[in-house]
Amino acid sequence: MIAVDNKKATSESQNVIVADVNDNTQNDASASVQFLKLANQFAIDGALIPPEKKMPIEDRVNKRNRLINARQQQNIEQIIQKTLSYHANSDIRHRTDHDWFSRYINLAQEVSNPTMQDLWAKILAGELVKPGSFSYKSLKIFRDMSIFDAKLFAKACSLAVQDSSKKHIRLISGAYQQPGLLNFFSKSRQAHINLSQYGLNFANLMALAENNLLYLQESELSFANKTEALNLNYNGINLKFSALKTNTSIQFYKFTPLGCELAQLISDKPNEDFLEVLKQQLSRLIDITN
Repeated sequence: MIAVDNKKATSESQNVIVADVNDNTQNDASASVQFLKLANQFAIDGALIPPEKKMPIEDRVNKRNRLINARQQQNIEQIIQKTLSYHANSDIRHRTDHDWFSRYINLAQEVSNPTMQDLWAKILAGELVKPGSFSYKSLKIFRDMSIFDAKLFAKACSLAVQDSSKKHIRLISGAYQQPGLLNFFSKSRQAHINLSQYGLNFANLMALAENNLLYLQESELSFANKTEALNLNYNGINLKFSALKTNTSIQFYKFTPLGCELAQLISDKPNEDFLEVLKQQLSRLIDITN
């Protein structure tokens, strides 16, 4: 039998409880300090200041407006500076629409994250070189995207293929041969690409669809016979898709027109591992060569 010192156990238990309380108190205090700093940075801490130390509300309003204007000015100037590096060697022959530019400024001036500023700079650089590249609707969609959404979209672009027009961008999810008497029960007539292995699970696809960047319902592209071929580009690599069996279809998630517009911002290197998996997984039905 093992004897237990109840007094010692009780003392240790009390020490643990006190330590937990102290940790929670410190965390609460730290969170409060961070909140106060945030409120102060945005000049909205008036209700948290003792009455005798408050500025008049008119002065607080003016201070807040000055901070907002200064922050917006700093943001847009940083984006303009980044834009210059993207189109320094470009030939600008067309005049940018002033209405578009004014709307662009109103949206871009709220962006302070450096990564997102880079993307907004690419939008402006692309519009300067080729007016009409980015619609106002796509700007509004992009404005509402978080940095997480942007990284998720970049991941989708890194796995997608496109045709020569760049107006049809597809995220291949598999392939199959239409069922017939000879292959109805054959497992080899279907192939699946595990996109979640590369950071795109169904929840991620739903998030892209909610941002109007991707159609959530799968589409198909069929090969009527084995002589047909499809030429696509995978991040700079030209690929030829040839059917090995009749009545074969490629399954994919299709980018929306807005998704295709914003995909111009993403310049990604091909994922060689994904390309090899794509070739291997579809090899029973589709021959992919480059």
